[in-house]
Amino acid sequence: MGVLEGIKVLDLGRYIAGPFCAALLGDYGADVIRVDRVGGSEDRYILPVSEQGDGAQFLQVNRNKRSISLEIATPQGKEVLHELIRRSDVVIANMPPRTLAKLGLDYESLRAVRPDIVLTASTAFGSAPAVRDRVGFDGVGQCISGAVHITGLPDHPMKFMVPAVDFATGLSCALGTMMALYERKSSGTGQEVGASLLQTSLNFASSCLIEEAVLHVDRKATLNRAPHYAPSDIFRTRDGWFIAQVIGPAMFKRWTRLIGKPELFDDERFQSDPQRGEHGEYLSGLMNEWSGQFTRAEALALLTEARIPASPVNSPREALEDDAIRAAEAFHPVEYPGVSEPVPLIKSPVALSRTPPSIRLRPPQPGEHTDEVLGDIGYSKDEIARLRAQGIV
Repeated sequence: MGVLEGIKVLDLGRYIAGPFCAALLGDYGADVIRVDRVGGSEDRYILPVSEQGDGAQFLQVNRNKRSISLEIATPQGKEVLHELIRRSDVVIANMPPRTLAKLGLDYESLRAVRPDIVLTASTAFGSAPAVRDRVGFDGVGQCISGAVHITGLPDHPMKFMVPAVDFATGLSCALGTMMALYERKSSGTGQEVGASLLQTSLNFASSCLIEEAVLHVDRKATLNRAPHYAPSDIFRTRDGWFIAQVIGPAMFKRWTRLIGKPELFDDERFQSDPQRGEHGEYLSGLMNEWSGQFTRAEALALLTEARIPASPVNSPREALEDDAIRAAEAFHPVEYPGVSEPVPLIKSPVALSRTPPSIRLRPPQPGEHTDEVLGDIGYSKDEIARLRAQGIV
């Protein structure tokens, strides 16, 4: 039985942060209903992989959900929505506060329908009045935090090409939701859970921001080379790239022996991580000289033997075939309509030994469970047919 067995979640989230939060709750046993627009919501069709255009991103963050298609801006749609809210413990919606209020999904409106409801609402910039209605996506969060400035080259900043800030915000939302549910057990009262792309990205960049505030170093980009310890970089071999990260004196000593230069350990330039970071370009050069003799597999085998953290720089294709990833059993293949190959959904990042997460339901098609969900909340077949004829569902 899942940890959240019996918890009912209404997911009005879009794109990543909201839907990923709901998917995580579903992984641990919650009954999650996704509210789609009739014909499918806009976030369904990014990176299409199915014959009907369902996107890779959508499939990953909408596992373990049932789907109802519902036009919530219409009077009849709002009636259905209120019936769903009355039977829900959690409502998830990653929209600006102004939009939530317009749709009647703000906390006060929801509490009028169900007093102990938990609303989980992530935004781009948080709840402060001056920024609460600003919009943004993952890249905005990355760039405003200062992280992109120190990534890539000084004259060409580079953002991370996968939406890490979005996913981390969704993870934070799931944590906050479970804390709110836990607190509700003692108080009997719900609350609003808030998270933002801004706060997530600032947490990611926290060490750089604190360093700048205290020391005023005005740090510049160093491509892939870490500024605070070394060697830590992406290195080249005869047939590909890998990353290695050397931190601490014991690991540095093993590395000097590995590359055949044990005298570096006693060199006064390299007596601490910050000192080694200051000479990172030189140490990366030595590592590249060493690794250039080998294939990537050979270099990684030697680094592993020396207990130095390293991995290949995989392409997505290589990641799917990587022995370590396969051994970790990180994927859960599912069949999906209109997709010729099994879809390798990635499992929850958090494991529990007695009550593990599981993927029980493949991602839904638009409105796939509309009749089932409406029947569960008391609508007759004739009433459902009328709603469908009116374009409400």
